[in-house]
Order: sequence, then structure tokens, then C-alpha cells
Amino acid sequence: MEEQYLKALEEKLKPAIGCTEPIAIALAGALAASNSQGSWIKAINVKASGNIIKNAMSVIIPGTRDTGIVMAVLLGVLPKVHSHQQLEVLKGVDSVMITEAKRLEGLGLVTLEVADTPKKLYIEVILTTDKDLVRTVIQDGHTNLTLVEVDGLVVFTKDDLVSQGGLDFSLDFMTLDGIIEFVDTIDLDSLGLIRESIRMNRAIAEEGLRGSYGLEVGKTARKYKDSGMLGQGIANQAIALTAAGSDARMSGVMLPAMSNSGSGNQGITATLPVVAVGEKMGLEEEKIIRGAALSNLVSIYIKDRFGVLSALCGATVAATGASCGITYLLGGDGAQIKMAIKNMIGNLAGIVCDGAKPGCAFKVANCAGSAVNAALLPIDGHQIGGGEGIVAGTAEETIENFCRISREASTDLDKIILDIMVGHE
Repeated sequence: MEEQYLKALEEKLKPAIGCTEPIAIALAGALAASNSQGSWIKAINVKASGNIIKNAMSVIIPGTRDTGIVMAVLLGVLPKVHSHQQLEVLKGVDSVMITEAKRLEGLGLVTLEVADTPKKLYIEVILTTDKDLVRTVIQDGHTNLTLVEVDGLVVFTKDDLVSQGGLDFSLDFMTLDGIIEFVDTIDLDSLGLIRESIRMNRAIAEEGLRGSYGLEVGKTARKYKDSGMLGQGIANQAIALTAAGSDARMSGVMLPAMSNSGSGNQGITATLPVVAVGEKMGLEEEKIIRGAALSNLVSIYIKDRFGVLSALCGATVAATGASCGITYLLGGDGAQIKMAIKNMIGNLAGIVCDGAKPGCAFKVANCAGSAVNAALLPIDGHQIGGGEGIVAGTAEETIENFCRISREASTDLDKIILDIMVGHE
């Protein structure tokens, strides 16, 4: 069973530069370009699901000050972009490439359509050049290429995958008890990916604290924490570090985050609150790594049931994982870890996802602070009771209720949110 949990971490924790929805669009463009023999572009048509459009509209593309699907796909099709870099596909973007993408944008070569599909994550790019027409499809997972056609001939196809997250294997083996046992017993040397996740996400957070990004939620929280206006406790420590990572990421910093389940913000939120609390408490590195592993695995467990994209905010999922990790650091047992889950879902389940944007750092900050509070309550024996709202008798049933809302009530809410957002254009 250890190997299965390690494989889940390997599949679900991936380095990503920039918000993963526009990055996935750029990747689809890069995959189309890599299969083309053309010398110049005649047209690009992008068809994307509403959730992709919602999350790609307002977030800043790495290395630029620009937003939007058009810029994302144009950068993706440029010659210096390499599709094998997956969610780091735009890591080589420079000023020359940005100038060229803006030139192509000015020519009006790109058209955008809402894809006629029930899938939450669907991207189709049709690249027409002077020599050929290439069509690529990514669906269900941000890097899950399922089709490449060149001049109407299929050169690559891949069947839909088992899970919504784009895995080649099912996560049905995962249980909360199994996750806790794994974290307690796994050899620390096997958690190198978690160690790297901590390093990577801390680096982007430190950049967020140094620079001027977005709303500066993390930087402001640290400023007023250090001045004494906010307390020096673990909650404000977690808020400052975690929000700073989101500030930088959503503002286009050219640094990778270790994503969780296809989202960099979820990776940041699943990891950094645990790190902040552990360091504030002066705990040994091994304990922090195990706590971060617990957090990331609980996040994966919930997200697999929640859906790859939703009208509900994914940071709430990751912060629920973080609350479990923090409970673990505080000395909580399995029962108390499950109490933290019920507290988090009872508190944060209603936060909507109105697209990826710099303001997401504010939601991340709220989630990080709530993760600490939800962990402290079980240490003193307190939890939201079963039957209160969507909170059920067990953590597992509560998770299912939460995820049922995400899966079943999300479609209409997504349409309303997207309609409002498009009206802002």
C-alpha cells in the first residue's frame, strides 16, 4: 500500500509555473505547434470548457503583465516553447517572445469558443498554418493530452482516464485511516517529493514577501504582524507565508510552485500553512515533512471526489488538508484529525471560485487562517456536530456531502459566475 500512496503523490504533485488553466492552454498550443510542419500561422481556434475560460481570463501569465486565453495560446505556439516541459511550458518566455505574441494578437488570428462538452476541463486547439492543420485536445487533467490530428488524420489518441484528475490508475484505495498510517510509518527518505514541495513553495512565498505582487496580502499580513497590530501567533504566521506564495504566483512570477491535483494555489495552500506552524513551534524537520505529507494526501483524497474544476474554491480543499497536517503537528491523533476536517468543511464549504486572479491570495489567506483555527479546536475536544448543515457524523460522510455539492450543484453556478465575469469585459 505504501507504493500506491507514493505513486499518488508522484502523479498529483507537479511543478507548475503560473496558473495551470492558461498554462494548459499554452501547452495545448505548444503540442499543436510541435506536430506542425508550417512556417507561419494563418489562424488559431481555441475551444474550452467554461471552467477553463473562467480560470484563464484574469490571471497574469508568467513572465508577462498580460492576461487572457489569446496571449496564453500565442505564447504556446512560439518556436522556443517546448511541450515536454508540461506545466512549466512557459518557463523560457522572454521579452522577444512577448513582443511576437502581441504582434500576432494584433493580427486577430485567434478565435475563442465555449466548447460544447459536459467536461469541466476541456481544451481544444486548432492550429492552421501555411502547410497543415493540427488539432490537439487536453481533457480531464491539465496535461492529459488525448488527441492529436494532422490534416484530419489521427496521429495520437488516448482513452479517457479512470479518474477526474487525469490519473492512469484509480485512487479508490485511499482512506483517511490509510493516509494517517502511511504518514506515521513511511520511511522519511521516501518523502523527497514532499521535501521538494516545501522548498519550492517556500521559495515562491519568500519572493512574494520580498516583491510587490497583486494585493500584497501576504506582505501586508507580515507587516502588521511584525508591527504588533496583528498577533505573532501561528495563524498569522500561516496567513502571511501562504498568501505571499499566492500573491506572487497569481501575478505571473517566473518561479514554479509544486501544484497539488493540478493547482499551484492548492499546492501552496496544502503545504505552507503546515510549514509555517511547524517552524513557529520549533518542531523538527521530520515532523513538518510528515505533516505536509498528510496535508497533501488528504487534499488529493478530497479533490479526487470533488472534481478537477468546480464552482467552489479549491483552496478550501487544500486548506482542509492543511488543517489535518497542523492537527498532526499539534499532537492530534486520527480522531482529532478527522474532527479538523469536519470543522473546515462546516466553515468554508460555501466559498465560490470566480476565476483565477491576483485576488485569490485573499481567499488563500482566509483558508490558511481557518486551517489553524480548525486544528486548534479538536485539540481541546471541539468539533462541529453531525447534522449541523452539511456536516455529517463522520469526516468521510462530511467530505462526500461537500463533494456532492461540488459535483452536482456546480454547473448552474459556474454558468452564472462566467456570465457575470464575461459581462465585465
